[in-house]
Amino acid sequence: MAKEFHRADRVADAMRRELARLIQHEVRDPRVGMVNVNDVEVSRDLTVAKVYVTLVGEDDRSKIDISMEALNKAAGFLRSQLAKEIQIRTIPRLQFRYDETSVRGQHLSALIDKAVKADQKRSDDSDDSADD
Repeated sequence: MAKEFHRADRVADAMRRELARLIQHEVRDPRVGMVNVNDVEVSRDLTVAKVYVTLVGEDDRSKIDISMEALNKAAGFLRSQLAKEIQIRTIPRLQFRYDETSVRGQHLSALIDKAVKADQKRSDDSDDSADD
């Protein structure tokens, strides 16, 4: 059975693609660096859009907060630019949120790699002692 796509999903997808382009080319604020738009969730009544972003190469929490504040201040400008590109009656209000899932995923991956190496070292050490 085919998955149903609701209007909010189609609007969210169009907004995600367009916001990625707009942030890269139109936002001139130096506090906003390289931004990845990971996801956009649009409410069913199309009034609010939560935009989940990550900042490329940024780990400092204070700089992340400053960048997020700058993005939220640019939300009105971005909304007006979206209105020119996406043909719907009203563009949802934009709320930018920092998406920590990729950072958390990288951390968990590093922990798993560390545990695998430690386990491998332990098994190599036990093989060496068994040979004696």
